Parts: sequence; C-alpha cells; structure tokens
Amino acid sequence: MKTTAKRLESVQEYYFSRKLREVGQMIQAGHPIINMGIGSPDIAPHPNVVLALQKALEHPKAHMYQSYQGLPELREAIATFYRNYYQVSLNPDSEILPLMGSKEGIMHISLAFLNPGDEVLIPNPGYPTYESVSRLAEASPIFYDLKETNQWQPEFEALEALDTRRIKIMWLNYPHMPTGTPINIETFDRLIAWAKEREILLINDNPYSFVLTEKPQSILSRPGGKDVAIELNSLSKSFNMAGWRVGMLTGKGDTIQAILKVKSNMDSGMFYGIQQGAIAALKMTPDWFEGLNAIYRKRRNLVEILASKLGATTDPSSVGLFVWAKLPSNAPNAEEFIDQILKEKHIFITPGTIFGSNGAGYIRFSLCVPEATIEEAINRIDA
Repeated sequence: MKTTAKRLESVQEYYFSRKLREVGQMIQAGHPIINMGIGSPDIAPHPNVVLALQKALEHPKAHMYQSYQGLPELREAIATFYRNYYQVSLNPDSEILPLMGSKEGIMHISLAFLNPGDEVLIPNPGYPTYESVSRLAEASPIFYDLKETNQWQPEFEALEALDTRRIKIMWLNYPHMPTGTPINIETFDRLIAWAKEREILLINDNPYSFVLTEKPQSILSRPGGKDVAIELNSLSKSFNMAGWRVGMLTGKGDTIQAILKVKSNMDSGMFYGIQQGAIAALKMTPDWFEGLNAIYRKRRNLVEILASKLGATTDPSSVGLFVWAKLPSNAPNAEEFIDQILKEKHIFITPGTIFGSNGAGYIRFSLCVPEATIEEAINRIDA
C-alpha cells in the first residue's frame, strides 16, 4: 500500500461520517433509528426555487463551465440580500464570492492565509472542521474557551494575555453552533477592536442567523467590521438547500481576491441551474423565514420536553437549528450517554464532546426532525 501524506496523521475522519455508518448499519439490521444528530433540514425549499432550477436546465449554457466568481446575477442577489436583511453594503463585483457550500470556504480561506507554523484561534466548543482544516494547512490550532459561566462568549482577559505574534486568523460562529448562543453586538465590537490592533483576520461563520433569531445580524454591519473581518454564509439552513451546496463569502475586495486565487484552482464553477435556484431563494420575503420558524418553534418545544425526560436542561434563549442540553451531574460522560440511548431507545443524539473539551457534559439535538418523530422519541423514553 502506498504511504499517505503526513498531513493525514493530524486529522481523523469526520465524526458524522463514522457515526452515521454505524447508524446506517443499525437501520439495515432492522432497528428503527430516530436520527436527531445531524442538522440536515428535512423541509423542502420553496417551490419557486425548484422551479428556477428546472427552468434553468433548458438554458443553452446550462451544462457548460461556469464563472469562478459565479453568475453576476447571483452576486447581485447576494448584495441585495445583505443590504435588505443585514444593512450591509457590498460591491457585487469585488466583495462577494459564491461558494459550493461554506465548508469549502473554510479550506479556501485557510489555504489563502495560513503558512506552516502559523496559529489559528478556534472556539471550544466549536465546529470541528475549523481545527481539521487548520491542521491540513499545517497551522497550529489555539483554542479559546467558551463556557456557560460566561454565556458562551470569548473571555477577553484570556485573549488579551495571548501571545498573538503567530496568530493569523480567528474563527467566530455567531449565532453559535453547538450552543445556540445569539450574537452579542458588544462581543463583535470588542473583537473588531482587538483584532485590528493585532492585525488578525476575523471570520464569522454565519449560517444560522435566520433560525429562531429576533433579527439577522452580520459582523460586517459593525463599525470597522469590514476592515478586519470576512463572513461566511450559506443557503443550507435558512433555505433548506443543504444538498445543493451553496454558500457565500463576503468582505473587503483584496481579501476576497486572495481567496479567489485558491478557489479558481480548486473548482470549475457552480452548476448554472443551482445558481438560478439560489437567486430565487435569495429573493424570498420575510414570511418565508416566519413560516420556517413557526415549525422550528413547535419542534423546539417538543425537544425541550424530550431533553427534560432525559434529565437534561436547556436554555430557552438559545437560537439556531439545534438544542444544546446539559446532562445531570450524575450522568455518564456524553459519549457513553448517547451510545446508551442509541442502543436502548434507538435514538441518535450528538455528544457535546465532538465540539471540544468544553462540550463535556452536554448533548445536542437537531431540529431537523418532524414533530411526530420527536413525539415518538418522547414515547420511547417514557416506555
């Protein structure tokens, strides 16, 4: 067998890739598994989005290579979307880069700005891909604590004490996954000032800003935000288009141009029909989000009942597509707990530990499950 690259020694297969194989094997063996682990929206996109895709298939250029920067109409739609919902003005020609999902953006950003030996600030708990991509880029992850005792906000005394000479970028993710912590404007303002003083690039990963939030917000709307920050966004969660793989990167033109150098060497453009569907999605009016959130509120209420029956406590002020729940002090560790529930009740829940050491003692439920299925899960716990 050929020897693999040394960089693979620094990463493991993604948790859900491994765990969903196990869940799939249980389903094949006849076990009726309820999957509450992964945030893949089960609700269909708006019919206009599907229709736009279907119509686009007949376009004479539909099956040809597409622009590395996306259709001009898509960039215009993103600019209008950011102006209408986030009050952020963006130049569609230079400050917007469509992506095939925001996950690829994490890799593009890392390759554009990290050299071997650089350091990256990563939230703990946080999205595991920030760490794995940093390691693949041969940079060193530096974890900053987010804890319940500090409302899952960065501890600025600890940030001030850091030696930041080798730190190039800092990953943010508000509204936060997995905890569901809403955006705190004061936190954004303090981070912008802190990063500007140290010449650190902030990246806010912002796919949950429309899910159960009072008002969608962007770090780019804050004074000085565009000078030190870029933002990832996605159509996966707010428009039920996870499988379409449509994301976007927004920020200053020179930063976007540096990332385009990487992206243009990694893909050959996004399929025309998907871009047309994305344009239709971005034109959705506020009642689209209100309708989705009405569904998610009902599901959240049921998940909170389910969590309480497991002895776990939740925060009613949290937002986003997941419910973060704290296990009782006498419970086994999170991974043992969820394995026990999977084995005995055939319910798959995510352990908080996959998001970092500060996730110990917590579990995460997805809201991408119909009400009737959540009620079935409650009945299984009661049985």
